Amino acid sequence: MIVLCGCGITVSLMHTLVAPLLPEISHTMHLSQDAVSWLLTVTMLAGAVCAPVCGRLGDMFGKRRMLAVALAIMSAGSLLGAVSWSFESLLGARMLQGAAFGVLPLGISILKDELPADRVMAGTATMSSTLGVGGAIGMPLAGVIAQLLNWHAVFWAATAVSLLAFALVVLFVPESPVRSGGRFDVVGSLGLAAGLVSLLMAVSRGGTWGWGSPATIGLFAGAAVVLVLWAVHQLWVRQPLVDLRTSARPVVLLTNTATTLVGVGMFASFMMTPLLLQASTATGHGFGASVMVAGLCMVPMGLGMLFFSPLSAKLSARRGAHVTLLVGTLVLVVGNVAQALMPGNIPLLMVVLMVVSIGTALCFSAMPTLIMAWVPATETASANSVNSLLRTIGTSTCAAIGGTFLAAYTIRVDGTAVPSTTGFAVTFWMAAGACAGAAGLALAVATVIRRSARRAAEETGTVTAHADLVAQ
Repeated sequence: MIVLCGCGITVSLMHTLVAPLLPEISHTMHLSQDAVSWLLTVTMLAGAVCAPVCGRLGDMFGKRRMLAVALAIMSAGSLLGAVSWSFESLLGARMLQGAAFGVLPLGISILKDELPADRVMAGTATMSSTLGVGGAIGMPLAGVIAQLLNWHAVFWAATAVSLLAFALVVLFVPESPVRSGGRFDVVGSLGLAAGLVSLLMAVSRGGTWGWGSPATIGLFAGAAVVLVLWAVHQLWVRQPLVDLRTSARPVVLLTNTATTLVGVGMFASFMMTPLLLQASTATGHGFGASVMVAGLCMVPMGLGMLFFSPLSAKLSARRGAHVTLLVGTLVLVVGNVAQALMPGNIPLLMVVLMVVSIGTALCFSAMPTLIMAWVPATETASANSVNSLLRTIGTSTCAAIGGTFLAAYTIRVDGTAVPSTTGFAVTFWMAAGACAGAAGLALAVATVIRRSARRAAEETGTVTAHADLVAQ
């Protein structure tokens, strides 16, 4: 469990470590801000495409095996970034690093297969919290290394950590005995990749290109067509990449939909808070903090997720994961509303971030637990990967909409247009609305579970009565 959680932190680090390096890379390689931002976009695209593929291959051929493969690819990407000689090579490095995004759902599925039943919820909660831990410490850690040395050193450090994670998995993580076997759906994987790349490209770049531009509209239309055809193929093929019939089960479908909305609700704080902290005090809402200070202020949010994950596991064990999901979404509503009201000082802001971290920890621990309880044991890695994919779509949507709001609502400070208080507030209100929607879906999940339990009890009673009559 310690090794798998370390792998989760390592992978989430890879997604955030480049963010504070973008200005230096842009200056060193003489790139525009739009061009250098592709170092973030390409990682997200690679992760979204590879996560469901890794999950399906893990279910078929062994979760530990695919976990090791993903970490090896991430190590190769980190090494390529360390020795990169051009923007194209660095872009390729970031793509390889993003390919390891399937590590988290694979790790959760291994815990489900290997841990005793009474420890699965705690293991799932802790593993899920690593996403926030790595995301929160990645920025300040990369900033410190880059400030003391250079951005190449950040990738050398990432290489060492990736190789260590790979070695620990090979040495200590057992192979899961649960496998589905079968043939891999190559056509389905290519169709899903094409649809997801089109969709996420439109979402992530729409603000830059213009939401009404031919490129954005064309990508959205292409994604819709490809994903519909992909769904038809998945329903027709005997061994699909993603079992849509299982995904259509009410609890799974409602949980996955809620996951997308939770992704919107939690990512607003991850994205907006560093901008708020670094904004000039002349804006009326900024704190004028440095990049390093802003990153350090985010650390308690990540650690809060780790510390509160045992609470979420206890709540799920006593009341059910559906109750944990409902409580988590409501806490996120409170946290985003508090953010929208703009805390006036950094200590108060950090208290609000702790509230957001509690809600995120509760939601992240509950969602995989619900998914794994309602899918076959041979499909847990694939199902968790789809859940992670939908969370990525939610965070990407939040980034795109939030960026649009910040660009739409501006003020001028020293002759420069900067985001206004309204832009931040509207984004947080939007995130609060998404979390409220997720709370409604959590209530629907609770209703479905109660009805299923009542139906099972009635059927058990009928069988028992029949058995009594036979005995008489």
